[in-house]
Amino acid sequence: MSVFIEKFKEVLTSVLPITAIVVLLNFTLTPIETPIMIRFLIGAVFVILGLTIFLIGVDTGITPIGNNMGSAITKSNKLWVVAIAGLVLGFIVSIAEPDLQILAGQIDQVTLGLISKNSIVFIVSIGIAILLSVGLIRIVYNFPLYKLLTVLYGIILILGIFTSREFLAISFDASGATTGALTVPFILSLAIGVSKLKKDSKASEKDSFGLVAIASTGAIISVMIMSILSKTDKITGSLKQEAISDSIIYPFIHEFPKVGLEIFIALLPILVIFLIFQKKYFGLSKKEVRKILFGILFTLLGLVMFLVGVNAGFMNVGTVVGYSIASLDNKAYVVVIGFLLGIVTILAEPAVYVLTHQIEEVTSGYVKRSVVMITLSLGVGMAVALSMIRILIPELQLWQYILPGYIISIAMSYFVPKLFVGIAFDSGGVASGPMTATFILAYAQGAAEAIEGANVLVDGFGMIAMVAMTPLIALQILGFIFKLKSKRSE
Repeated sequence: MSVFIEKFKEVLTSVLPITAIVVLLNFTLTPIETPIMIRFLIGAVFVILGLTIFLIGVDTGITPIGNNMGSAITKSNKLWVVAIAGLVLGFIVSIAEPDLQILAGQIDQVTLGLISKNSIVFIVSIGIAILLSVGLIRIVYNFPLYKLLTVLYGIILILGIFTSREFLAISFDASGATTGALTVPFILSLAIGVSKLKKDSKASEKDSFGLVAIASTGAIISVMIMSILSKTDKITGSLKQEAISDSIIYPFIHEFPKVGLEIFIALLPILVIFLIFQKKYFGLSKKEVRKILFGILFTLLGLVMFLVGVNAGFMNVGTVVGYSIASLDNKAYVVVIGFLLGIVTILAEPAVYVLTHQIEEVTSGYVKRSVVMITLSLGVGMAVALSMIRILIPELQLWQYILPGYIISIAMSYFVPKLFVGIAFDSGGVASGPMTATFILAYAQGAAEAIEGANVLVDGFGMIAMVAMTPLIALQILGFIFKLKSKRSE
């Protein structure tokens, strides 16, 4: 109960700011229809309770499974075991990721089925699996993270030249969406499990981060290759303006079985793999196994509640607010409110909680969770503001942000303390979770639909790409500050 109250207080302070901003907008700039507003408030309650239960589940279920699996894979001391384990675990966890399912569904909807949901999910999962395998091999063989990231982003840069504008946005969005609420805790704990076996504590600390970053490049590369091979170009999209339902409870009833089944299917392979590993390698006590099984149950219940709240309560409000504000005469509002929403939305991301707590734990409090959260918030706020400017100015293209952004990020990685390179690149993927994939993306798509000359597919998507990029720079700047502070203290 004390753990529940502690987590509940943390989550409450994170979700209340975004709720307060929407309520304030309702009474000022963008009056929202009563049924949608009530659904939003009910959704907020679901998000708060769901996120609290989910985080307890991750601590007691998902993290121990990942840690034990990472250790078991490394103890085998065989390259082929590490490679195959990475491929299997990467594919299973990615194909089950709720954020990826949300994004793929939105792509399918906006392109009217031209880019199907299943094709995006399958292609991205293959990319994640291959790169997760590469990432695990990197930890085992001590290959420097910044050098591997240079190679991977070099490949992305070359592929980007041949990728269409539409797929460029989708590929970077897929990268951010794949590293979500389910994938991140598992990959982070897997990395810690593998790196813990290193005798060098400094190397172990550094290698605890960076695996999420490497895996997420697999999504970008796979979608870009899909674009080049399919030669699908000049796709246009539009946002279907659905009639607003007066029903307040129905959307929640409608979402529960659908989301429940998705999350059950998502967690089932992890449960099966855990039971197989427990029988063959782990040898945990009955008490420990029972605790992990309860953790998986809590993860299931929490994630279902969280996603039902987001899908039934938050998504519509995002689109309505984006459309209404973009329709106002003063277009500066859409940028400023975008910045504020970016700052507060990141506080409610489930995977951000897991990563920031892990950072504080692995660094023994040297890198404070609150400092990382503030830096991330400012970075994401800037990402949403820049995305709004891109929607307002049709001449501005996504690559004009992404290309210099990633070149700066990679260049910085050669000079920043290596611990911060892993933290920064992991944070990029983690920042773009279910809240971003629904509320912020819906806000961007609503704004793109309202602004003349904007293309919902090109301008509405690309938002997650920006949210995934800005933390790379923001947190590496934080690394520079830490470097200067440590030099002064010396």
